[in-house]
Amino acid sequence: MVRFGQQLRSSLNREWSYYYISYDALKANLSTKGWTEADEQRFVNLLEEELEKVFDFQKVKSQEIVRRINTCEKEVSEAIAHADEDGSTDDFALLEEDLSDIIAQVHDLARFTQLNYTGFQKIIKKHDKQTQWHLKPVFAARLNARPFFKDDYDLTVINLSNLYDRVRNRGKPTTGDSSSGGKQQNFIRQTTKYWVHPDNVTELKLTILKHLPVLVFNPSKAFEKEDSAISSVYFDNLDSFELYEGRLKKSEGAEAIRLRWYGGMGSQEIFVERKTHREDWTGEKSVKARFSIKEKNVSAYLNGSLSPEALFEKMRRDGKKSPAEIDQLEQLAREIQFHVLDRKLEPACRSFYNRTAFQLPGDARVRISLDTELTLINEAHRTGSSWRRPDVGVDYPFSYLNPSEIERFPYGILEVKLQTAAGSEPPQWIRDLVASHLVEAVPKFSKFIHGCATLFPRINLLPFWYIQMDTDIRKPIKNLLGVGRSIESLTGGSGSISDEESHPVSPTREDTEPAGNVLDEEERTALLDGIREADYPLYDSEEDETDAAVAEGGWKNLCPRFKRALSVMVGGNLVREAGLKRFKAPPGKKIHVPVRVEPKVSFAVERTFLAWFEFAILLGGIATTLLNFASSIARASAVVFTILVCVALVYTAVIFMQRVDLLQKRRAGRYHDPIGPTVLCIGVFIAVAGGFVGKLVTT
Repeated sequence: MVRFGQQLRSSLNREWSYYYISYDALKANLSTKGWTEADEQRFVNLLEEELEKVFDFQKVKSQEIVRRINTCEKEVSEAIAHADEDGSTDDFALLEEDLSDIIAQVHDLARFTQLNYTGFQKIIKKHDKQTQWHLKPVFAARLNARPFFKDDYDLTVINLSNLYDRVRNRGKPTTGDSSSGGKQQNFIRQTTKYWVHPDNVTELKLTILKHLPVLVFNPSKAFEKEDSAISSVYFDNLDSFELYEGRLKKSEGAEAIRLRWYGGMGSQEIFVERKTHREDWTGEKSVKARFSIKEKNVSAYLNGSLSPEALFEKMRRDGKKSPAEIDQLEQLAREIQFHVLDRKLEPACRSFYNRTAFQLPGDARVRISLDTELTLINEAHRTGSSWRRPDVGVDYPFSYLNPSEIERFPYGILEVKLQTAAGSEPPQWIRDLVASHLVEAVPKFSKFIHGCATLFPRINLLPFWYIQMDTDIRKPIKNLLGVGRSIESLTGGSGSISDEESHPVSPTREDTEPAGNVLDEEERTALLDGIREADYPLYDSEEDETDAAVAEGGWKNLCPRFKRALSVMVGGNLVREAGLKRFKAPPGKKIHVPVRVEPKVSFAVERTFLAWFEFAILLGGIATTLLNFASSIARASAVVFTILVCVALVYTAVIFMQRVDLLQKRRAGRYHDPIGPTVLCIGVFIAVAGGFVGKLVTT
């Protein structure tokens, strides 16, 4: 692990080097033995000077960025006006360079802020540990008085996105590719999800906006913090958690029912949504369907006193939608209401986050959303008959809630939705992005599943990503993906971001989502970059063991393969031999590893059983033939073959039943069989070789 002092020296911007926290000097000051009150006062004064230095510089640079953006906005408007008059577009190339430089400066300032905030946190922690004088509570107030780390870059990102989009299109309106819409039949939809460390959120936004504009749903309205807020209340049976279990296991037809609203608590339009999972072998697609309802009618709808017919009566009178569309919405409302009442579904947990969406208007080929400040709240503690807790709004970080009622997710959630023609590759910049240090792939991540797993201790079956929450997902910096200047020109060395201690997680931000009522394909994960098998973790719990072995081609791996196979046969520790990670579930909990079960898998198990059965019949025929010979050697061989037949029949029947049981329970057990074929081959070899040698000896 790289110590923070070394990390700071290797990551700082050399042009700003004087304005960083003097971490090494402060650390050296702590080496004084016999710490006295005078030493404490001297250290506090030094710390105050460093804080003032960092705060003043960050403030100056922030104001400089705002001025540059305002100036650039005027220049862009003038360039567009000139282009309309004489058709000249020469100015746009220079403006694009200016905007790229501003984007790089925002990136540098965000990294400057993150490094200095981390430096102050670490030096205070080191001070309290070495001197036994507790400075952390006092200095926290000083940090809040000089909140250089609380700058919100969302408005900056939106303004830069708007300017960059206007320059990129030479002042022409942004248009998507109409041929990429849903009417095409020969395309493939892919959805991938990633975790984003808070340190990388701003850099990720700046990277994406150079390729896709930020999607703003109401451009005529000034941006406010709560405009990007999305809140959802998920329903489940609080006794059985059947919806949670169905979504976790990806059972065919598993549903998730939620009520969602956009913006603050004053929003009067609530969306009732149902997500339905479909297995690939059904030939159907997983879908999300929804309809809107007034907030005042939600409770009556959920308890059954307001019928779906009455709900859409006004819509029928207005005639804004066709009768067929209204019938479809009414049927959806009827089904959801029936499931809520029949299954005794109640509000279980609420998710809150801010979303930044990136998309070309009218173009569905590439859609990206980044959710930050994800917070999951226990909704079972609401009072009265309200369908949501009235004491919870959109005021992150919800510090007034009991810690047992809330889970503040430490990472941002990046979701990449691609719609590409069959056989074509995703755009190169997308492939570079998802392979970069900015993201960590987490297939099938679900806010609903994570919320229930963390907020309800009664749930014993956990998602596979649960035990990775304590793992640092940061990676060494490979490149800046075009948002910054070269690492060599700005830093004193490499950009490694490893750390000696757990990094304090600072708050992150989140973004927005289309409000249209559409049928949307649900997450069908197809990783753009394959995960190396050697890096794939193994999971176990107190009750289950999940074994895996990495097999690679080549003669050089023949001995390791044999060693692994022998290790299995004698009960050795495969995981230790393979050098793989192993995670342990909390006491009393089990980890659910996703297992896809398709009809062809069942057929394969049956074919394997029948192949063994056929081979046993063949051996039985040989044994019967040998019994007809008078030779004692032939009869001995017949006995060996007969024993092999009996053992093979019993063994294959047991293995077949075990595999069927694993498939029915969708468990990630051991489906390969390293023992049976080996023993069978050895037995046949002994019988044949013994008969041959015996015959040679007697003759």
